[in-house]
Amino acid sequence: MSEQKKVLGEDRRMKLLQLLKESEEPITGSELAAKYHVSRQVIVGDITLLKARSEPIIATSQGYLRLNHTSPHPVATRTIASNHSPEQTEEELNLLVDHGVTVKDVTIEHPVYGDLTASIMVSDRKEVKQFMKKIHSTQSSYLSELTGGIHLHTITSSSEAKLDEAEEALKKSGFLIEIDI
Repeated sequence: MSEQKKVLGEDRRMKLLQLLKESEEPITGSELAAKYHVSRQVIVGDITLLKARSEPIIATSQGYLRLNHTSPHPVATRTIASNHSPEQTEEELNLLVDHGVTVKDVTIEHPVYGDLTASIMVSDRKEVKQFMKKIHSTQSSYLSELTGGIHLHTITSSSEAKLDEAEEALKKSGFLIEIDI
């Protein structure tokens, strides 16, 4: 088959899935479209079909990523509640990644739709910068703008101690919402 020929249907989806399984970094829809000589919209459809088959693929601000269930390191996970202005988003994300934390997602409680969750998947300042650039270049709003700044993050790290340190830094910055029980 010629390099310029479109890879069709199920064959393309299987190759796409294999590529995502082998990649440790997100791959953009545009990169995938160019590789398989199809439109980005075709790739979006392919990803949707793969997700419908329960493939653990997420769309991040850096591209598509297949979650591997076998991690070489134990992962500690926590959900935190945060509140800040849109202008403080980059500061919050940098604060978290600087403590060795990955910010997996953001969740808000919408009055009509209930919980809305969006993938973020940032682990270092470079990824935070890419995320912020994408928000600004697309003139997108933050989900937290729908809730006056209140939102949840799922955060992960290689240890509970790193999560504790990140949470303490959020508390000192005034971002952490603490619940009195």
